[in-house]
Amino acid sequence: MKKQSYDNHKKYDLKYQIIFLSLISFVLIASIINLINNLDEPSQLLASSILVGLSIAGIMNYYFIRFYSIKLQDRVIRAEENLRHYQLTGELLSSKLHMSQISALRYSPDSEFVELSKEAVEKHLTTEEIKKSISRWKGDYYQF
Repeated sequence: MKKQSYDNHKKYDLKYQIIFLSLISFVLIASIINLINNLDEPSQLLASSILVGLSIAGIMNYYFIRFYSIKLQDRVIRAEENLRHYQLTGELLSSKLHMSQISALRYSPDSEFVELSKEAVEKHLTTEEIKKSISRWKGDYYQF
């Protein structure tokens, strides 16, 4: 696997994030057009309405699958980084750290982690500032 760095650490699942969303969006638009075209035909109205409903359900399904998996991933990252901080210092991470900051801190090696987490709280560092200040990048090779 290619060595991870700030420049290449972001990952996108093309099939899920672009193709699938485009496909269900197309189906929603097409089903709405179909419903509008069938408004004056009572025999087709039920089927057209069902298609619109299923299309909306598909969009909602896409959103909630993504939303819940990201929330779960955030909880896991918070727990992992809390444990790592506790192992290194005997204390939990500061409650003043935002989830985005904790996510950025996971790329720092143990030798930089504690100091960088303190600096992130004191200086209100953004995610990008945290990532750019890491001198020895620790890759996360278990991302989807």
